[in-house]
Amino acid sequence: MDVRPLAERMRPETLAQVVGQEQLTAAGKIIHQIVEKKQPTSLILWGPPGSGKTTLARIIARETGAAFIELSAVTAGKADVTRVIEDAQVNQRLGQRTVLFVDEIHRFNKAQQDAFLPHVEDGTIVLIGATTENPSFEVINPLLSRSRVLVLEPLDTSAITAIIKSAAKELKLTAKKLPKTSVDLLAQLSAGDARVALGNLELAVQLAGDRPVTPQVVETAAQTKLPGYDKKGENHYNVISAFIKSMRGSDPNAALYYLARMLQAGEDPKFVARRMVIFASEDIGLAAPAALNLAVSTFLAVERIGMPECQYSLFHCAAVLAKSKKDRSVADAMSGALSAARQYPDLPVPLTLRNAPTKLMKDLGYNRDYHWQANFQAEGGFLPPELSELHLLD
Repeated sequence: MDVRPLAERMRPETLAQVVGQEQLTAAGKIIHQIVEKKQPTSLILWGPPGSGKTTLARIIARETGAAFIELSAVTAGKADVTRVIEDAQVNQRLGQRTVLFVDEIHRFNKAQQDAFLPHVEDGTIVLIGATTENPSFEVINPLLSRSRVLVLEPLDTSAITAIIKSAAKELKLTAKKLPKTSVDLLAQLSAGDARVALGNLELAVQLAGDRPVTPQVVETAAQTKLPGYDKKGENHYNVISAFIKSMRGSDPNAALYYLARMLQAGEDPKFVARRMVIFASEDIGLAAPAALNLAVSTFLAVERIGMPECQYSLFHCAAVLAKSKKDRSVADAMSGALSAARQYPDLPVPLTLRNAPTKLMKDLGYNRDYHWQANFQAEGGFLPPELSELHLLD
């Protein structure tokens, strides 16, 4: 009896068995060419969990005739890396290439990643790294320059459905035992992660026993999938970017959806409130000055009330900001003023505007002709002559 998890039993062993990622595996695409020409190449596979990174690395090694060694950056240490390199050197002397697969390569620090460079350079190993984080930030440039970065996408619903149906055949599940409604729900709840889909299916079958795997059983097995959101990872920045841009584009539906995603994933509500305070001045500004008051009040409410009740204030504020008219004149004026201040940091202040606390300073013309009144017009203007043409706001 095979006691391995269903996801492991269903792992493809050849490229022809792979479902999804056609942008990499279809005829003429890079992984297909690597396998066809039997020339393993150093790669960084960047994609979400369950998208097939480990599977593709194993297939590349198997179908190109290379030895395959797998390390996890979470548990591997210097001794493990040294042992792998020694084994690869033995393989090299025997005329066999070695594919070293490093799962979660972003977990290795700079010095640990540096250790691979000479061995990739001299062909001792073909390095395939897998990461869920943006390699631009997490993988050192010398390693990136020696590798091809391939982007894997979350598996779409049709691919997940095909994987579930294939697993159903493996488990000898009839359409009565696993109805289409349950298959569709399993695919929907997987969020593009094949491992999650197969894990949910396996547990649902166990829970159902001799009964059909109904949608209710699937929901019990799946519970709630944790959002694909890491407060320090790239998706953190992607979702907050989508939130800001949705408000900027005056789409309250999208803005509230992304806000809900952040809060459900455990984002600090003060982080969101701070971004809305910035947005109120940067993107709304003079079109609705009261928006800043609302945003600041929202931040205070978040501080004083806390979750979950402060969600009302956050959603209230986000809806108002999204529906408000937008005006960038404050942001543009700020940019222009800062630029002028950098270019002319030491221009003398016009005499009329200078402080004159002593008789000598008054005799020198400081504060001359200044009148304390509304709409006072200084002779020659308020700016130094060199900036007389500066125009930031109407």
